[in-house]
Amino acid sequence: MKLKNILIVVDDVERSKNFYCHLFGLRVVTDFGGNVILTEGLVLQERKMWDGLIGESSISGGNDVELYFEENNMDAFLKELEGWPEPVRYLHAPAENAWGKRVVRIADPDGHMIEIGESKDYAAQKQ
Repeated sequence: MKLKNILIVVDDVERSKNFYCHLFGLRVVTDFGGNVILTEGLVLQERKMWDGLIGESSISGGNDVELYFEENNMDAFLKELEGWPEPVRYLHAPAENAWGKRVVRIADPDGHMIEIGESKDYAAQKQ
């Protein structure tokens, strides 16, 4: 068995597609309108469509799951976050772990948690 995708439910698929493509460098693989497959296995599905499939109302923004991205040019990424046209909600400020790895956690437009961290190899090279 092989995990193929992670699906997150979003209120506005175009807004989320823009967020993930521009800030995280993902690209659209397939766009079905209310269901968009991005590179790296991330699928965005519009809430109306998802709720219809499961037969009940969904809830976004819990704090029990996060998407994890690695970015070794953290300063440039943080600057890009600051210039994003919509306010970005920081779940914690950028910080450096005891082993030298810098991380930041933010919420996407629908409240899904995202951690952005430097790779362990990059952090080790800084030491």
